[in-house]
Amino acid sequence: MKGKNRLGETKAYSPQYTEKKPFFSEKEIIFRSAGRAKVFTISSRLQVIMLTILCLIGAWSFYSYHMYSKSGKIITHKDQELVETRDAYVDLMSDFVAIQKNIDEVLSSIEKSGSKNKKNLDKYKRQAMVVEDKIKQITADKDWADDKKINEKMSINEALLQRDIAVSERDALREQLAELEDAVKEIKEAEMEVFSRVEALALKEVKKIKSAFSSINVSLKRQGLYYNPLAGSKKRESSGGPFIPESVSKLGDKKINDKISSIYKTADDLEYYREVVQTVPLGKPVWSYWVTSRFGTRTDPFNKKKAGHKGIDLASRTGNKIQVKAKGRVIKVEHSNKGYGNNVIVDHGNGFKTRYAHMHKIYVKKGDYLKINDTIGEVGNTGRSTGPHLHYEVLYQGRPVDPMPFMQAKI
Repeated sequence: MKGKNRLGETKAYSPQYTEKKPFFSEKEIIFRSAGRAKVFTISSRLQVIMLTILCLIGAWSFYSYHMYSKSGKIITHKDQELVETRDAYVDLMSDFVAIQKNIDEVLSSIEKSGSKNKKNLDKYKRQAMVVEDKIKQITADKDWADDKKINEKMSINEALLQRDIAVSERDALREQLAELEDAVKEIKEAEMEVFSRVEALALKEVKKIKSAFSSINVSLKRQGLYYNPLAGSKKRESSGGPFIPESVSKLGDKKINDKISSIYKTADDLEYYREVVQTVPLGKPVWSYWVTSRFGTRTDPFNKKKAGHKGIDLASRTGNKIQVKAKGRVIKVEHSNKGYGNNVIVDHGNGFKTRYAHMHKIYVKKGDYLKINDTIGEVGNTGRSTGPHLHYEVLYQGRPVDPMPFMQAKI
């Protein structure tokens, strides 16, 4: 019995929670599927965010509903006013038509019966005054025919329209200005590219001429001579220089102005060197030839002894044309069967002279002025010669120099 009482006295376990949990404490959601359970925990922060979002949605919904209801009332009220105004307008027009009809009748009756209908005329005048009062009342209540307000609204609308037009024109001008700036930039770049190419071509030409002068000075230095193309230049003795306009570019770009100034200077140098090179015999006096005797010491073709040779022998066919390779003036023409045979001497200036010997025919006479590549005669076999050839000499400052560097110079 005691055992039973003990069993009966045993109470079921029921835990009691005395601590209060916060409202936004972590929540757990359990999903069971196919004998498996998944637990999703919702943190306090997420709960607060969700509640805030719900409150914002509710507030926005309430505000939207309120504005919708209010706008509906406003529209209903305006519709009612419009209906009332329309009805008043219809009544007014009806009264006006009736009065107009009565006035016509009165006028016609006045013409017929004179002053008998004067009372009716006064009656119609009173009716017209009533209609006029109705018009004033309608315009005063509804405020739709106020000329002052209509003019003000028209002025405001016109000002707004002009403002919109000005803004659109301003934006269009800004776009055009941006396009113009881009175009100017492209023009500047194109100008710089063109100017650079022009300057490069001019510099290349100047360098080519200077290189030719350097090559002939190599042989001249061996004989203690030196040719300075600027020695007789007016550029050294006189003041002045290339014409460089103060403002050569309307774009006002310093880089472009500097580049154009550099081009002017290079072009001036090129013009000067081209003028100088015309007085220096550079090139081949005979197009087709082979060298049979060089400048300097050689074996004499007749007595086989060592002898000096003041020029270079260029073997060629009889009758081949002989050309001068620099402008000048003929200072000697000699026809002979001895020594140089038929020969011509040309003075090119700047200290240079050339001799053409053993010629078959001579086309020029003493005192003639020659241009570059003018033909002065034909290759021959006159004088002390073993065969048809041109004996070609180049003299500088009165001394014979090796013609080969002058013939090989490239310009």
